[in-house]
Amino acid sequence: MKLFPNTVNNTMVRWLLLGCSMIYLMVVIGCLTRLTHSGLSITDWSFMGSIPPLNEQMWQDRFHKYQESPEFEKINYTMTIDQFKPIFLWEYVHRMTGRTMMYIFLIGFVYFLVRKKIRKDMWKWFGGLFALGIMQAVIGWWMVYSGLQKQPAVSHYRLATHLMSAFSLFAFTFWFALKVSHEAVEETENNGNKLRRSVIVFFLVLVLQIVFGAFTAGYVEGNDAHIRPGHIFNTWPKMGNEWVAEQVTMKDGFFANVLENPSGIQFTHRMLALAVVLALINVWVRSNKLQLNKRQQKGVTFLIYGVTVQFALGVLTLVYQVPVIMGALHQTGAFFLFASSVYLIFQLYNKNISLIGNH
Repeated sequence: MKLFPNTVNNTMVRWLLLGCSMIYLMVVIGCLTRLTHSGLSITDWSFMGSIPPLNEQMWQDRFHKYQESPEFEKINYTMTIDQFKPIFLWEYVHRMTGRTMMYIFLIGFVYFLVRKKIRKDMWKWFGGLFALGIMQAVIGWWMVYSGLQKQPAVSHYRLATHLMSAFSLFAFTFWFALKVSHEAVEETENNGNKLRRSVIVFFLVLVLQIVFGAFTAGYVEGNDAHIRPGHIFNTWPKMGNEWVAEQVTMKDGFFANVLENPSGIQFTHRMLALAVVLALINVWVRSNKLQLNKRQQKGVTFLIYGVTVQFALGVLTLVYQVPVIMGALHQTGAFFLFASSVYLIFQLYNKNISLIGNH
């Protein structure tokens, strides 16, 4: 049984899946931008975007603007223009990818509107899609703007908000694509409703883990500097020579240690990784006792392989002190797991009715 039946809705499904691919690409490039410390290299940006520097004078103008930023004044004050060019280009590509994604969604919407392919029951989906897209853009600028003020660092809260808004946009777009493409499944093949609670628990733990992954990757204010929790205690399974490092509880109060203490954030991220594994085992065991249809079985299989690979990537990323490639692969793993969870939840909750019927 094909996931996407050959109907007149194929074009819309492909458009939505292209949007999903662009969101994924945006997340990965954003990860690379962060890992290469490039996110604050562009200090201004017009709504319509801007062309990249095409000659030496344009590069000098851009570099001069960067020299007036807190990041240059406090951190990169010895940087040369040749060292500036790569970080500028990373951030430029990141922003232009976001702009390209906006054009893809907008052009597709206009196409389906002109071709009269949008039914009344779809308008709320298109409204949600564009609302989430606008929110993602606003949050992105809100995050970058904070690092262009007095302190050349982006709060881990803002980084996590930006990441989760991207994941939310992806989930909404992917769900929309699945509803448009959905082909009915025989009820006799499916008692997956008994697996719903376990999968939802897994999904919630996974989302929390992704949030703390952003916390671990972001900057957290320490005693005398901003620290990235992912760059401390680069050993596993112990934190240095201890199972629980003394620094994990160095602040007063549980929430202060979990949310504001770099060592506490890393410890929480480690523990949530184990919680994800345990939640997966629960899904796996329960699924083996149920008669699931092929799509639901496929969704469970995606989670099993995904968690296995992601756990290994997490350990390797930590031990090798977050190299750029490993960091990007680890974020890709999180994205794949999130997508697999959305896919499985859809298959467990769908009502065997597509958003638009086959023609």
